[in-house]
Amino acid sequence: MRKIFLSLLALLMIGCTDKQVMAGYDIVPLPQSVKTKQEAPFIITKNTVITYPEGDTLLQRNAKFLSEYVQHATGYELAVKNSTAQKSIVLDINPEVKGKEGYRLVITSQNIRIEGTTAKGVFYGVQTLRKAIPAVADGAVITLPSVEIVDSPRFEYRGMHLDVCRHFFPIEFVKEYIDLLALHNMNTLHFHLSDDQGWRIEIKKYPKLTEVGSVRHRTVVGRIDSGKYDSITVQGYYTQEQLRDLVQYATERYVNIVPEIDLPGHMLAALAAYPELGCTGGPYEVCPDWGVFTDVLCIGNEKTFEFLEGVLSEVIDIFPSKYIHIGGDETPRDRWKECLKCQARIKTERLKKDQRFTAEDRLQSYCMARIECFLNKKGRCIIGWDEILDGDIAPNATVMSWRGSEGGIKAAQMGHKSIMVPHMYCYFDYYQSKDTDKEPLAIGGYIPMEKVYSLEPTTGLTQEQAKFIWGVQANLWTEYITTTDHIEYMVLPRMAALAEVQWTQPDRKDYKNFTCRVLKLMKLYERDGLNYAEHICEEKSELQ
Repeated sequence: MRKIFLSLLALLMIGCTDKQVMAGYDIVPLPQSVKTKQEAPFIITKNTVITYPEGDTLLQRNAKFLSEYVQHATGYELAVKNSTAQKSIVLDINPEVKGKEGYRLVITSQNIRIEGTTAKGVFYGVQTLRKAIPAVADGAVITLPSVEIVDSPRFEYRGMHLDVCRHFFPIEFVKEYIDLLALHNMNTLHFHLSDDQGWRIEIKKYPKLTEVGSVRHRTVVGRIDSGKYDSITVQGYYTQEQLRDLVQYATERYVNIVPEIDLPGHMLAALAAYPELGCTGGPYEVCPDWGVFTDVLCIGNEKTFEFLEGVLSEVIDIFPSKYIHIGGDETPRDRWKECLKCQARIKTERLKKDQRFTAEDRLQSYCMARIECFLNKKGRCIIGWDEILDGDIAPNATVMSWRGSEGGIKAAQMGHKSIMVPHMYCYFDYYQSKDTDKEPLAIGGYIPMEKVYSLEPTTGLTQEQAKFIWGVQANLWTEYITTTDHIEYMVLPRMAALAEVQWTQPDRKDYKNFTCRVLKLMKLYERDGLNYAEHICEEKSELQ
């Protein structure tokens, strides 16, 4: 009763003519600890000030973000100052907060304090406050009940993937996608920049990659085996200047961009530009079909490695990420078996078959290890799809496990970092509903929200082995996704379920409770004009 009385008293003090709304801490992802207090609330009005320590440019930027977030909800902008103020929202560094991404959010009647060991931690506290405020509160004062929230993420790597090769999307949308990651407490964009169907990054040393490789003149219509093609040109690439700007945009939101140059398979766009890098010499075309194709890079050709090192040198000059994804998936060995150069490489490098692997499997391992060595010397590390386990894994490689959880489990047991991306939980290009006739065309599969939420990334591992599970990611492949609206529809709100897998400790997770909290988040999607799927509303009705 005392808490209710204090809240009512605070509201009366504002004045009965002001519109008032109540904030709540039923957010996504769910924080690790939320303790409400029997004290008067804090009231945000248009006169509330956000403060940060003088000279701290990172917290100043965080403060400006918070002011923008509040303005999106209320219509009024909060002043940002580098000095103390009464009744303010205070952003500060506190080395006692645990974890480099952890934060403490304390709300009393006098102020709101968001503290972290780093500015990044404070940023996630800002996201919590942002999501606590109602999505639509035009001109309103906001009442925030007194609370102490102590929070930090479960996993260090919290990612979303975006394929811009099968269909190309403007840089402005990629920035919107990064904003979605920040909203969901994610810190990594896995940016898939090359594939059979299109090359999307400017490489100055190899201009034909974009002159030829970024242009697809026809595309299969409907399903992969339809045999029908349109005559529509799909083209586009990002300049290095655009990508550097994108890196800066992401950095300001504490999102790291991991670029992917998929090798030695999925290289038809590159081979169309430079056919001498293939085993047969071509001719090749930027691929109009979806799937896995026989033509791959020739590993016996030394020019292939000159090419790859030239490309990757420019990639790492653009992207500061410590980790570079080099693919390694879906690489048929057919051409290598017939190629004199590849067979000579096998002989020279003494690559032997055994009961587990062929000599050609080890040729792929040779390729991955050689590229890893090159990148390690440049201060970078590699990530590869779990096929890099099909042979001798590169010594320092991180494994991204997509064919199931088995690859991640195996990698962790071997002492390698692993990122869990099992397709039956984390492929957001799969259908969200069994009633596919009412859904946009998708590649197949069925992953409803509850399935995403149910993923437990460390199942099958001992406590010690589980430490090698670096994080979790969902993938969005775009064979059947041609518009930005369609992208939004496929990832939202499944991204919210993924966020809770990535951030929240397992003993805090509860799907029925999540279905209530995600509805509040969906109001924010609606306010911002995002095209989200509404299947969760049907699921919630079934759960009740």
